[in-house]
Amino acid sequence: MARTKRPQKLASEELFGYAVKSLTARAYSVAALSAKLRQRAARLADIDLIIARLQDAGYLDDRRFAESFAANRVANDGFGRVRILTDLASHRVPRELAQSAVEKALEGMSEAEQIEAFIERRMGSAELTDEKKLASAFRKLRRAGFAAGPILNALKRRAKSSELVEDDFPIEDE
Repeated sequence: MARTKRPQKLASEELFGYAVKSLTARAYSVAALSAKLRQRAARLADIDLIIARLQDAGYLDDRRFAESFAANRVANDGFGRVRILTDLASHRVPRELAQSAVEKALEGMSEAEQIEAFIERRMGSAELTDEKKLASAFRKLRRAGFAAGPILNALKRRAKSSELVEDDFPIEDE
């Protein structure tokens, strides 16, 4: 039976180097980096000092992380408000900060415009000809973080027959 090797516990300066190296690989929120350092710290008291040192040096900033993350999710993935907020929560960004970053990233964009752009980018111009394709498109848009009402309006415009998208359209992911 193979044994898994436990990560070596690091002293303060080594832990700082590990934190800097981690930040060069990808951005972290304060809470996410703290959790990562907790796994490697020889002394848990060192973590707060290292986090403060990284913040003072400008290497670690939750606001900058959240704004950059939200802007990238909008520009590169076309995701909606709910998805971005969920993703920021998984990165342990404080809720108020996440909401502010998402508002800034979505400034000047209506949800209807976002949905249309997402459909064009991810689903192409394929015509939605039956309930199965419409339901699939609906689920994909819900996972992308859009609200049900604007999704249904967009699908009505794209459906081969608007009767396919009625008020009793099967909404599963609510």
